[in-house]
Amino acid sequence: MARRSTLSALFAGTAATALGCALLTPVTATAATGDYESEDATLSQAKIATNHSGYSGKGFVDFDNLVGSYADYSVNAAQAGTHTLTFRYANGTADDRPMKLVVDGGDKGTVSFPATGSWTTWKTVTATVQLTAGVNHVRTVSASANGGPNTDKITDSFSAPADNEPPTPPKNFQASNIRPTAADFRWDPATDNVGVTRYEINRGGNTLKVVDGKTTSATVDQLTPNTSYDISVIAYDAAGNPSQPSNVVGVKTPPSDDKTPPSVPGSLKSTGSTSDSISLSWKASTDDSGSIAGYDVYQGKDVVSTTTQTSATVTDLKPNTSYTFTVKARDPNGNASAASNAVTAKTTNSSGAGGGIPSYDKDIAKVDLGWAVGFLPNGNALVTERDRFELLQITPDGKKTTLGKIPGVVTTNGEGGLLGLAISPQWNTDHAVYLYHTSSSDNRIVKVTYDGTTLSKTTTPVLTGMSKNQYHNGGRIAFGPDGKLYATVGDAKVKANAQNKSSLNGKILRLNPDGSAPSDNPFYATGGNARYVWSYGHRNPQGLAWDSQGRLWSSEFGESSQDELNLIQKGGNYGWSACEGTIGDCSGTIAPKKTWPTSQAGPSGIEIVNDWIYIAAVTGKQLFATQIKGDSIGTVSAVFSGRWGRLRSVTKTPDGHLWVTSTNNDKLGGTPDTIDNVVVQLKFPGAAIAG
Repeated sequence: MARRSTLSALFAGTAATALGCALLTPVTATAATGDYESEDATLSQAKIATNHSGYSGKGFVDFDNLVGSYADYSVNAAQAGTHTLTFRYANGTADDRPMKLVVDGGDKGTVSFPATGSWTTWKTVTATVQLTAGVNHVRTVSASANGGPNTDKITDSFSAPADNEPPTPPKNFQASNIRPTAADFRWDPATDNVGVTRYEINRGGNTLKVVDGKTTSATVDQLTPNTSYDISVIAYDAAGNPSQPSNVVGVKTPPSDDKTPPSVPGSLKSTGSTSDSISLSWKASTDDSGSIAGYDVYQGKDVVSTTTQTSATVTDLKPNTSYTFTVKARDPNGNASAASNAVTAKTTNSSGAGGGIPSYDKDIAKVDLGWAVGFLPNGNALVTERDRFELLQITPDGKKTTLGKIPGVVTTNGEGGLLGLAISPQWNTDHAVYLYHTSSSDNRIVKVTYDGTTLSKTTTPVLTGMSKNQYHNGGRIAFGPDGKLYATVGDAKVKANAQNKSSLNGKILRLNPDGSAPSDNPFYATGGNARYVWSYGHRNPQGLAWDSQGRLWSSEFGESSQDELNLIQKGGNYGWSACEGTIGDCSGTIAPKKTWPTSQAGPSGIEIVNDWIYIAAVTGKQLFATQIKGDSIGTVSAVFSGRWGRLRSVTKTPDGHLWVTSTNNDKLGGTPDTIDNVVVQLKFPGAAIAG
């Protein structure tokens, strides 16, 4: 039997992806409805008629004044349970024309169909029945010698408690038939209390492929040759609950047979200089593979910068000195272009004392995935190690002490673990240190005490209940000039969370140090989780910093198009998931101040010094620097491109430097065997080089 309208989920916060999947936010109840036209039912001793107006569809069913005539409907229930059947009918006689109701062969009693006044007056009656998941045969049988009413259609409605139970993680995720641009994947099905509706194959937090819930294999065919990937699969149910991820599979695509080098980068020029740096830009190369793997900046025969962008800033130069540079492009197979035109530029004699393009000063220490840095009043730094769950103390001269492992922290085999750190503005009296971490049930902000000697062995919860996932956990926390604690929270791979103010996810939150919500927050009067929301519509924000006017800036990871730098407004909507950067349905949302292709940036921690913004880029493996100019920013320089790998945080020191942490062995699935990530110190133009 044909069904006139498909089951439709009536959830708050429903959004549609480009792939047509419904992304749903769990609410207090779920509802599904479906209309079934009577003329599409299986009929016995009844006929389809059109001689009375007001019907829907192609007609209605006339039961021909016979006892035992019937219409048999195939009602496809998405979920087992109590369903309400609504019958639309007309009865132009003065008498009731009852119908016996039979469901899957079982007698469910008699339904009354009173007179409606005329055959063109359509009314409804309802019956409550138990249906199983899948197709149910619902039969209405004439119980009167006068036959039944004229029936137009029935509507099946279902209500149930909210489904907050996620599917189990898919198991036995495997890759096979790995080609230069594609690979095949398969996995064992996940299970769910209601049902799995789709699977997402992910690289990091970015979706590579979506298939329906009945499919447990897929080909990902948009890979790049000669490239390493860490890939997993996540299951979703109809309520939008994501499972924890499958096992992570490492894939290295082989080179293709492409031997053609990219075109030569064009129009290399100098765009600025300081006493120890020169900024360059050039026109992009093209390649028959469709992508450029990167650009190498040469000073003579030496590579002094590697970047995926069409600009770079070369640092650690001598004042008042001329330097000559060229640039070559590389494709994914390692084919290099010829050198660009040569450009000669000269550094200046000027100097500064904070702000501007920084240069390298010295190595501080080696750590394991140093995610966040905060400085105590005495100049010592506290550093979080994401995968070891340890809190470190590092002195300005590089002495490192492990203070202890934070209890209750777990990994997500991805981006979760021990993340953000904020030192209380009243540390001298309360010795409080705030941490953002993943637990067995959620992401949360907790408080420990550290008096300079002893770290507390327990934590005090400050704010809990932020959903976690393998990816999109956010995690940066910082005290603002107003003394409030701000936190970036990712959408936990549920896109609809970002626009749902009752969810803590996909937000920048603002809270008092004791974990309560400030009464001047924009949605405080709404109550619930909305009390904590400062801004919303975020995918995976990871940076927080304030400029000289007290304005908040934040960096954000994009999905597949654009990463963002945002100037945050109280109560502002930043568009995700309908809008990514400036792409999509962005009406009524706040545009970013800067976007990058997601392949070039991955902006994580940010810092502001004298209204210069510094952004640690994970994907781009470089530091961005730009100057705030009113409500906008100036030219963005890319510094230290490729020098230390994936940069996670940048933090100003009490003595006027910057500390940058790299996470170059940022492996999924656990703690690296060796500690080879570095904390480095940068200096500003004019500062003496240490040592």
